[in-house]
Amino acid sequence: MIFSSIRARLITICLGMIWLSNAILFYSFAGDNWWLLGLVLIFISLLAVSLINYFFTPLSKKLKALEAGLLNFKDNDFSNTLNLDGKDEISQIGKLYNDVAVKLRTEKQHIYQRELLLDKVIESSPIVMFLVDDDDFFVYSNRATRHFLYQGKPLEGNKFSVLKKQWPDALKEALAQHLDGLFTIEHDSIEDTWHLSRGEFLLNNKKHHLFLLKQMTRELNRQEVAVWKKVIRVISHELNNSLAPISSVTHSGNLIASKLANDKLVLIFETIRERIEHLNHFILGYARFAKLPSPLIENVGLDTFIEKLATQFSFELETKVPSQTLLIDSSQIEQVFINLLKNAEESGSDKSDITMAFQLLENSVKITIQDRGTGMSEHVLKNALIPFYSTKQTGTGLGLALCREIIEAHHGRISLYNRIEGGLAVVLELPKANK
Repeated sequence: MIFSSIRARLITICLGMIWLSNAILFYSFAGDNWWLLGLVLIFISLLAVSLINYFFTPLSKKLKALEAGLLNFKDNDFSNTLNLDGKDEISQIGKLYNDVAVKLRTEKQHIYQRELLLDKVIESSPIVMFLVDDDDFFVYSNRATRHFLYQGKPLEGNKFSVLKKQWPDALKEALAQHLDGLFTIEHDSIEDTWHLSRGEFLLNNKKHHLFLLKQMTRELNRQEVAVWKKVIRVISHELNNSLAPISSVTHSGNLIASKLANDKLVLIFETIRERIEHLNHFILGYARFAKLPSPLIENVGLDTFIEKLATQFSFELETKVPSQTLLIDSSQIEQVFINLLKNAEESGSDKSDITMAFQLLENSVKITIQDRGTGMSEHVLKNALIPFYSTKQTGTGLGLALCREIIEAHHGRISLYNRIEGGLAVVLELPKANK
């Protein structure tokens, strides 16, 4: 295209100069024989055109190849290289073009891989992340955002001010304050703590607003449990140091009282011994909580697990047990179910009213254990999962706290709520095994 035009202009200029010079020369030597001049001019013109085409064609091909390559660059295509042989200037430019193409192709591939990795990380992140432009439209949202805020549907193209009307009140209040910080959302009688952070930056010379929502419930619970464990270890250590000599002195006193045949002293020392044993048992229970080992995760069939559990406790199935494999430590999770079913039996509920239901979620299985016992007061319900807290006279306050510790170590969730017609429901979420 461009080079065809250049060649046409070059031929026109050359022919013009040839005709003019030949006309002057012929007029000088041939006089009035203009027909002869015409023949000579035609012959010379054809010869000149042939010679120009002959010598210009290789150059034209190289220039056309270079033009095609630059047009590919314009289309963001760096996959082609030029095959230009020779040592002339055009060939040298072609080699330089090939070097540039290789570098740009490598950079493009590197950028593409980084974008792919970044997109994978953001899409897989549990952090709710979305971007809103200055015109109040959603520009980007990751998978966690779509599921948490819009039932899995894409948010892009929707107005931020319109969609946020459907969101929980606590989230709307946090967004309205224009500050970073913690807030709590209550859903299905479960309180989740979230952290909101935001930022602004320019993208394509336009201001954009980035929002990040991170669920902090598990982190806060983990810190709380870590504090309790530290307290338990300190108390256990001090009590053990004190109980060992007391136990030794009590044993010696009991032997002496037996030899003296003093029944009252024997009864006193025996009572002290029993209380020391009870206290030792108490300390061992807390030490077990403080030193709970990490779960040995394995694939466990849910139906097989529940079938084994049914041989130890009586309960009714509200739904069919799904044929689903869980990623759990079977012995630890079995201890959780034993504690929960034992609590249900001790709540005053008939065994026929103790039920279990199952629901398959996207990445987990939701298991609900229900009874028709006395339930819990609001105060007890808020503190039931905290270590040391117990409403039973002989309780240690470890049962539900241990359940929470085990479930959260499996990256699951546990929650409790009172049933409308009486009784308690405990909801567990345990991770599925990948197919």
